[in-house]
Amino acid sequence: MAEPRETTAPDVKATRRPELDAIRLVVVLGLVFFHAALVFDTRDDFYVKNAQTTEAVTWVAGLGVVWAMPALFLIAGLGAWHSIGRRGAGGFVRERLLRLGVPLVFATLTILPLPQWLRLRAADPGYHESYWEFLPRFFDVRVSVPDFPFLLQGEHFETGHLWFVVLLLAFSLMLAPLVRWLPGWRPAQVPRWTVLVAPALPLAVIGAVLGMEEAFAGWSRWAYLMFFLYGFALAGDDRFREAMRREARVAAFAGVVLFGAAGAALSTADGDPFTDLTAHAVLARVLFSVAGWCWLVAILGLLDRRRTGGPGPAGRRAGVYGYLGAAALPLYILHQPIVVAVAFFVVRWDAPIAVKYAAIVSCSFVVMFAVYELVVRRTRVTRLLFGMR
Repeated sequence: MAEPRETTAPDVKATRRPELDAIRLVVVLGLVFFHAALVFDTRDDFYVKNAQTTEAVTWVAGLGVVWAMPALFLIAGLGAWHSIGRRGAGGFVRERLLRLGVPLVFATLTILPLPQWLRLRAADPGYHESYWEFLPRFFDVRVSVPDFPFLLQGEHFETGHLWFVVLLLAFSLMLAPLVRWLPGWRPAQVPRWTVLVAPALPLAVIGAVLGMEEAFAGWSRWAYLMFFLYGFALAGDDRFREAMRREARVAAFAGVVLFGAAGAALSTADGDPFTDLTAHAVLARVLFSVAGWCWLVAILGLLDRRRTGGPGPAGRRAGVYGYLGAAALPLYILHQPIVVAVAFFVVRWDAPIAVKYAAIVSCSFVVMFAVYELVVRRTRVTRLLFGMR
């Protein structure tokens, strides 16, 4: 594979951006709170459901859905730009296959069937098939090209929460051979519309035409591709970063207003607002898509503005950042099977929703970090299997 041409712009500062690490950690750790909440959500078909549910979860969860997973893809795109600059396209592919492909295969073979097995047990008290007896049925799959990049389909098989890893790996492999043909044009200046308006337009079109996919946290998989590519493009010129800082407050105001309008439109649309092509549903999805981009501009710009000119994390705080930063992918891989397993037992308690929710969250964190600390990070083999360097 031919090496890409030089991609590093002369005014890009090769400095670590701790706010990006912080956002990634907030999202990964926040997923424990999010998936624990789905146990009590009236609308969502989560693996394990509490007998009493509430619609309040839908609105609270929406505050994270609108920006959290898009932020992970955008940050991954930023990282891809720097990784390709250091390793070249071929080295980038090898690194992605090692860091994402290996844990994807390992987790699929070992822990991914657990939530589906617990779903069957929770739904039918008379179901007594052991986990090992269930595994052959989980892996009874067929190839389905139209659902790219989710090529394997089956009655019980799923990628579960690892859809993020599947998409990120696919996007990375798609990007690598195209790098040498990407345009080298750099604008003389970055006007307001470049950051606030131009990136939102493709997202609005995708939302309107392709709809939203509930299985992927409410966004179309191809919207995530756009966020990934936006991150790759933004990393190449610090003037985009400066523009995001400059327009952060405007984006925050627009994001809040548009999110409220999108929520009202989605909740009042007839039929399925995620996929219907009625004017009402299309407008709701367009508002949601544009709101998501505004939230990202606001979050990235405000956090970056706050630390401009100030010292980075030091001492004990830097050690915590380093520890959690290295743990991000393993914790992401581990979190949902653990949350489902804990919830499977907690929902049987005779206790209020708040008590059960607190128990699921706290127990899940304890188990997650215990497994990570005692098993994952201790040996080279387990580090490799969970995508750690």
